[in-house]
Amino acid sequence: MTDPSSPAIELAIDRIWETLPPLWQRLRAAIRAYATENFNLSVEQFHTLRLVRRGLGSVSELAAEKRISRPAISQAVEALVQRGLLSRTTSLEDRRYIRLELTPEGQALMDAVYQHARAWIGAHLQASSSEDLGAVIQGLETLQRLFDEPAA
Repeated sequence: MTDPSSPAIELAIDRIWETLPPLWQRLRAAIRAYATENFNLSVEQFHTLRLVRRGLGSVSELAAEKRISRPAISQAVEALVQRGLLSRTTSLEDRRYIRLELTPEGQALMDAVYQHARAWIGAHLQASSSEDLGAVIQGLETLQRLFDEPAA
Protein backbone atom coordinates (compact mmCIF):
# COMPACT_ATOMS: atom_id res chain seq x y z
CA MET A 1 0.00 0.00 0.00
CA THR A 2 1.30 3.47 -0.91
CA ASP A 3 1.77 6.10 1.78
CA PRO A 4 -1.26 8.47 1.53
CA SER A 5 1.05 11.49 1.67
CA SER A 6 3.49 10.22 -0.97
CA PRO A 7 4.46 12.53 -3.83
CA ALA A 8 2.91 10.08 -6.32
CA ILE A 9 -0.47 10.19 -4.58
CA GLU A 10 -0.29 13.98 -4.27
CA LEU A 11 0.48 14.23 -8.01
CA ALA A 12 -2.39 11.85 -8.86
CA ILE A 13 -4.80 13.92 -6.76
CA ASP A 14 -3.65 17.11 -8.48
CA ARG A 15 -4.09 15.52 -11.94
CA ILE A 16 -7.59 14.31 -11.06
CA TRP A 17 -8.59 17.81 -9.91
CA GLU A 18 -6.97 19.42 -12.97
CA THR A 19 -8.51 17.00 -15.45
CA LEU A 20 -11.86 15.53 -14.48
CA PRO A 21 -13.91 18.58 -13.41
CA PRO A 22 -12.88 20.76 -16.40
CA LEU A 23 -13.41 17.87 -18.81
CA TRP A 24 -16.85 17.18 -17.35
CA GLN A 25 -17.76 20.88 -17.56
CA ARG A 26 -16.74 21.07 -21.24
CA LEU A 27 -18.69 17.91 -22.08
CA ARG A 28 -21.78 19.16 -20.26
CA ALA A 29 -21.51 22.53 -22.01
CA ALA A 30 -21.27 20.84 -25.42
CA ILE A 31 -24.31 18.68 -24.65
CA ARG A 32 -26.37 21.61 -23.37
CA ALA A 33 -25.42 23.81 -26.33
CA TYR A 34 -26.41 21.11 -28.79
CA ALA A 35 -29.72 20.48 -27.01
CA THR A 36 -30.64 24.16 -26.82
CA GLU A 37 -29.52 25.08 -30.34
CA ASN A 38 -30.93 22.07 -32.16
CA PHE A 39 -34.02 21.25 -30.12
CA ASN A 40 -34.89 24.58 -28.51
CA LEU A 41 -34.67 23.11 -25.00
CA SER A 42 -33.96 25.14 -21.92
CA VAL A 43 -31.26 23.82 -19.63
CA GLU A 44 -33.98 22.93 -17.09
CA GLN A 45 -35.96 21.01 -19.72
CA PHE A 46 -32.86 19.13 -20.86
CA HIS A 47 -32.00 18.16 -17.28
CA THR A 48 -35.56 17.00 -16.73
CA LEU A 49 -35.45 14.77 -19.81
CA ARG A 50 -32.04 13.44 -18.76
CA LEU A 51 -33.30 12.54 -15.27
CA VAL A 52 -36.42 10.84 -16.62
CA ARG A 53 -34.21 8.91 -19.04
CA ARG A 54 -32.10 7.84 -16.04
CA GLY A 55 -35.23 6.40 -14.39
CA LEU A 56 -36.70 9.11 -12.19
CA GLY A 57 -40.38 8.71 -12.83
CA SER A 58 -42.35 11.36 -10.96
CA VAL A 59 -42.42 15.08 -10.28
CA SER A 60 -41.62 14.37 -6.62
CA GLU A 61 -38.55 12.32 -7.53
CA LEU A 62 -37.36 15.02 -9.94
CA ALA A 63 -37.89 17.77 -7.38
CA ALA A 64 -36.02 15.79 -4.71
CA GLU A 65 -33.11 15.04 -7.06
CA LYS A 66 -32.79 18.66 -8.17
CA ARG A 67 -33.53 20.01 -4.69
CA ILE A 68 -36.21 22.35 -5.98
CA SER A 69 -39.92 22.67 -5.32
CA ARG A 70 -42.51 20.50 -7.01
CA PRO A 71 -44.17 23.54 -8.63
CA ALA A 72 -40.82 24.61 -10.11
CA ILE A 73 -40.16 21.23 -11.73
CA SER A 74 -43.82 20.92 -12.73
CA GLN A 75 -43.38 23.87 -15.12
CA ALA A 76 -40.57 22.11 -16.98
CA VAL A 77 -42.54 18.86 -17.03
CA GLU A 78 -45.66 20.59 -18.36
CA ALA A 79 -43.70 22.26 -21.17
CA LEU A 80 -42.18 18.90 -22.14
CA VAL A 81 -45.59 17.17 -22.06
CA GLN A 82 -47.01 19.94 -24.27
CA ARG A 83 -44.13 19.45 -26.74
CA GLY A 84 -44.81 15.70 -26.83
CA LEU A 85 -41.45 14.75 -25.30
CA LEU A 86 -42.79 13.40 -22.00
CA SER A 87 -45.95 11.50 -21.18
CA ARG A 88 -47.82 11.16 -17.90
CA THR A 89 -49.46 7.90 -16.89
CA THR A 90 -51.58 7.42 -13.78
CA SER A 91 -50.61 4.37 -11.75
CA LEU A 92 -53.29 1.71 -11.58
CA GLU A 93 -52.18 0.79 -8.03
CA ASP A 94 -52.05 4.33 -6.67
CA ARG A 95 -54.02 6.92 -8.62
CA ARG A 96 -52.10 9.70 -6.85
CA TYR A 97 -48.85 8.55 -8.52
CA ILE A 98 -48.29 9.98 -11.99
CA ARG A 99 -45.48 8.21 -13.86
CA LEU A 100 -43.37 10.28 -16.26
CA GLU A 101 -41.84 8.63 -19.31
CA LEU A 102 -40.07 9.78 -22.43
CA THR A 103 -42.28 9.56 -25.48
CA PRO A 104 -40.77 8.05 -28.63
CA GLU A 105 -40.06 11.64 -29.74
CA GLY A 106 -38.40 12.40 -26.41
CA GLN A 107 -36.34 9.22 -26.61
CA ALA A 108 -35.26 10.07 -30.17
CA LEU A 109 -34.27 13.58 -29.06
CA MET A 110 -32.19 12.25 -26.16
CA ASP A 111 -30.62 9.60 -28.40
CA ALA A 112 -29.60 12.37 -30.82
CA VAL A 113 -28.14 14.48 -28.01
CA TYR A 114 -26.14 11.59 -26.59
CA GLN A 115 -25.02 10.49 -30.08
CA HIS A 116 -23.74 14.04 -30.58
CA ALA A 117 -21.91 13.80 -27.24
CA ARG A 118 -20.27 10.54 -28.34
CA ALA A 119 -19.20 12.21 -31.60
CA TRP A 120 -17.81 15.19 -29.63
CA ILE A 121 -15.76 12.87 -27.44
CA GLY A 122 -14.69 10.82 -30.46
CA ALA A 123 -13.51 13.93 -32.28
CA HIS A 124 -11.29 14.81 -29.33
CA LEU A 125 -9.90 11.27 -29.10
CA GLN A 126 -9.38 10.91 -32.84
CA ALA A 127 -5.91 12.48 -32.83
CA SER A 128 -4.71 9.99 -30.20
CA SER A 129 -2.32 7.19 -30.99
CA SER A 130 -3.41 3.66 -30.19
CA GLU A 131 -0.93 3.72 -27.30
CA ASP A 132 -2.48 6.90 -25.88
CA LEU A 133 -5.99 5.49 -26.27
CA GLY A 134 -4.90 2.34 -24.47
CA ALA A 135 -3.44 4.46 -21.67
CA VAL A 136 -6.67 6.49 -21.41
CA ILE A 137 -8.78 3.34 -21.26
CA GLN A 138 -6.47 1.71 -18.72
CA GLY A 139 -6.36 4.87 -16.59
CA LEU A 140 -10.14 5.27 -16.58
CA GLU A 141 -10.67 1.60 -15.78
CA THR A 142 -8.21 1.93 -12.91
CA LEU A 143 -9.96 5.05 -11.59
CA GLN A 144 -13.33 3.33 -11.80
CA ARG A 145 -12.04 0.29 -9.92
CA LEU A 146 -10.32 2.40 -7.25
CA PHE A 147 -13.33 4.59 -6.65
CA ASP A 148 -15.87 1.78 -6.80
CA GLU A 149 -14.07 0.10 -3.90
CA PRO A 150 -14.47 1.51 -0.39
CA ALA A 151 -11.48 3.58 0.74
CA ALA A 152 -9.26 1.88 3.30
